[in-house]
Amino acid sequence: MKNITTLTDAIAEHIHDGDTVALEGFTHLIPFAAGHEIIRQQRRDLRLVRMTPDVIYDQMIGAGCARGLIFSWGGNPGVGSLHRFREAVDVGYPHPLAIEEHSHAGMSVRYTAGASGLPFGTMRGYLGTDITKHTATIRTIECPFTGEPLAAVAALNPDVGIIHAQQADKDGNVGFWGIQGVQKEAILASTRAIVTVEEVVDSFDSRVRVVLPSWVLSAVAVVPRGAHPSYTHGYYDRDNAYYRAWDEISRDRATFADWVRTHILETRDFADHLAMLDSSMAQV
Repeated sequence: MKNITTLTDAIAEHIHDGDTVALEGFTHLIPFAAGHEIIRQQRRDLRLVRMTPDVIYDQMIGAGCARGLIFSWGGNPGVGSLHRFREAVDVGYPHPLAIEEHSHAGMSVRYTAGASGLPFGTMRGYLGTDITKHTATIRTIECPFTGEPLAAVAALNPDVGIIHAQQADKDGNVGFWGIQGVQKEAILASTRAIVTVEEVVDSFDSRVRVVLPSWVLSAVAVVPRGAHPSYTHGYYDRDNAYYRAWDEISRDRATFADWVRTHILETRDFADHLAMLDSSMAQV
């Protein structure tokens, strides 16, 4: 089966220390399993990119994987702050974190420019704000047709783009449906692309709305529940209790370190982590 491999092998082959890596997914299809495998393989000095960094980036930053973050919003959705992210920015623990902040629209335009093979994209946003003074990837230009000022934002071309999806077929093509963020654009903008999926099928579900052909993908790995605790539309719901519990786990360095050791570093794969969660819930 073309480009279908294990997640362990996909991360080992395609993600290197110092890479710029985008893990995208909006509300659902957030690639938690891939993020855990990056932590498990102890990748370092990554420049992380994500439109809405949430708990998975809190885990990766706290585990020491990141040296920088390009983003447009950050938080534990529905709960509050990302404590590992905040400590990295505030006091440089476990490593200083260089941040580059954009709006959602700016990130979307940057990905689209990258996916289109263009050096930059244009938009009317940002004009009249101070962000143009502090962000090197934003410039003000004059429209050659109307003369009006526009914001130009540099294209985003990550070394590696990673998403989660519902299905892959046996030829290594990937299909997904539900809320669509910038998953497609992030994959097409990236030099290398990894997709985790719920299952391999003979033919795609009729609900599939986006198909990524195998020739744009470096690796596809089958990881059931690979977006947990976010949800995968048509497969499982969001685990709200996990997000609430994360607030306490992430507040304390020692508690966080113990969680990462137990749930990631000392597990073989994401299935082991999920089994631990299922076992703890069964005892409640």
